[in-house]
Amino acid sequence: MGITAATHRVCFLLQLRPDRVEDYLDAHDVVWPEMLDALRAAGWRNYSLFLRPDDGLVVGYLETDDFDAARQRMAATDVNDRWQAHMAQYFQSGANPDQAMKPLAEYFHLD
Repeated sequence: MGITAATHRVCFLLQLRPDRVEDYLDAHDVVWPEMLDALRAAGWRNYSLFLRPDDGLVVGYLETDDFDAARQRMAATDVNDRWQAHMAQYFQSGANPDQAMKPLAEYFHLD
């Protein structure tokens, strides 16, 4: 599936606790199937996470038709509540990571 005019590319940053990077990676070895299903159903496509391991910087990228609506659909699921609560321990903020996601402004794209 290609990018359509209605598709938005979203990139965001999150900050892990440096002492928990390996544990965070281990937690992603097997993402719960119900979480993956919920993300797809909510409209998250082509979702990737990247890590700079020396300081715990996480870069996320996804494509969706409406990021705010996709986030709201995820927030309404029980599996997201459980996943976010479990993941919070790895992040510097200590808050649920989905609440800390702030999209970066896209200023250039080469198609």
